[in-house]
Amino acid sequence: MTQEQRTQMVERWGNLVWRLALARTASVPDAEDVFQEVFLRYFRHEDRFQSDEHRKAWFIRCTVNRCKSLLSSPWRRRTVPLETAEEVGVEDDYREVYAAVLSLPAKYRAVIHLHYFEGLSVAEMAEALDMPEGTVKSQLSRGRALLRDMLEEVEL
Repeated sequence: MTQEQRTQMVERWGNLVWRLALARTASVPDAEDVFQEVFLRYFRHEDRFQSDEHRKAWFIRCTVNRCKSLLSSPWRRRTVPLETAEEVGVEDDYREVYAAVLSLPAKYRAVIHLHYFEGLSVAEMAEALDMPEGTVKSQLSRGRALLRDMLEEVEL
């Protein structure tokens, strides 16, 4: 793959990886680390994908796995973040909503982000997050309720 083709791949799939990493980690520096690691892994194995659907599923799964690894590392438990997540890459109309999404507990953040910002179905989320569909549905429902309460307080 040429450098130009790699650049096109990052432009095509970068927003998906970036936003999901930011939603999962709630930290810009951590999301940047995950973003880099996901694309490094992709470029090592770029010839293995049959279709864009397969590639999209791989990007989601790899991003989720990298976030899990990062969040569960012993080093992370002994550090304090320097900054909180910013709404980088989010349109101005959605900044307050996305800030509310980022303030949700991690298990609700992921499903809300994947459903509303990436347009995944419950079945696709269940596969990507390696969870039963019922768990995804309940987390989506509870996340919506928490988000609704937060947004009613802010009166959006």
